[in-house]
Amino acid sequence: MAKIYTDEEASLDPLEGKTIAVIGYGSQGHAQAQNMRDSGCEVIIGNPRGDEFWEKAESAGFDVYEISEAAKRGDIIHMLIPDEVQAKVYNEQVAPAMGSGKVLGFSHGFNIHFKEIVPPRDDDVIMIAPKAPGPSVRESYEEGSGVPGLVAVAQDSSGEAMDVALAMAKAVGLTRIGVIETSFEEEVETDLFGEQSVLVGGVSEMIKAGFETLVEDGYQPEVAYFECLNELKLIVDLIHKQGIEGMMRAVSNTAEYGGRTRGPRIVDEDTRKEMEKLLEDIKDGSFAKEWITENQRGAPNLKEMREEAEDHLIERVGKEIREWSDIEG
Repeated sequence: MAKIYTDEEASLDPLEGKTIAVIGYGSQGHAQAQNMRDSGCEVIIGNPRGDEFWEKAESAGFDVYEISEAAKRGDIIHMLIPDEVQAKVYNEQVAPAMGSGKVLGFSHGFNIHFKEIVPPRDDDVIMIAPKAPGPSVRESYEEGSGVPGLVAVAQDSSGEAMDVALAMAKAVGLTRIGVIETSFEEEVETDLFGEQSVLVGGVSEMIKAGFETLVEDGYQPEVAYFECLNELKLIVDLIHKQGIEGMMRAVSNTAEYGGRTRGPRIVDEDTRKEMEKLLEDIKDGSFAKEWITENQRGAPNLKEMREEAEDHLIERVGKEIREWSDIEG
């Protein structure tokens, strides 16, 4: 059974007198920094000088420093910049400030788990991972609620790393709902698998395959768009609120029967075997190596895939329908 911590089991005391240096002021950076500040924490921002995020952080009233300076000033250094640049930034700008009993924090364990970042052994390494995009993390906090999350410790030199992690989770508002204790390994491997097989990769390919099947058989692209993409939000909302069986009860008997009998023909044993291969690629580091190499080369494959996807019929039809819906709505 998972260990879940809530507000009653977390205290802000471990953060008293500590400066939290949030590195990056993007989606998660702005949300977590503002939430922690509103919870009474001392928060500064580390960011490249002069870009839009520097200006946004200053406009929000934060003291903003170059990353190397923020790392020196921070007792807790919370890395909220993209995975693909974390290792370079850490090695060049953060590492010189480490080694003195500081706390290094993350919201995704990619670079720690795959050893792209190797902190000194006398520093604590923790993770608080909100299971929601940054804007939702901020909005829910302002409404007096929060989003669920994960909490983990990779290094506990001080013996107090979990206390600090829970304090940060509470400051961000995660313990208002609950944080599940996990490990960096479990967080990384399940996160990557979920993105690739279901949330980003699987769903996107399923949508396009269904759309293409209908259009190639002569059906109107606009109708295919509604059936294979637009209505998906309604189904996901039902699943989110009521679970899969709650969704089944909410749709028509015809939809339920068709889904229960035909769904396994789409996601069959071959699909499940391919999922197992994806998971193995994640666990043995093959995907991480591929992604790191892709970025070192300037992400040419990713850029090409983005260009091809933008030209897909479903994107052109979708843009027209969204514009029409906005006008009509």
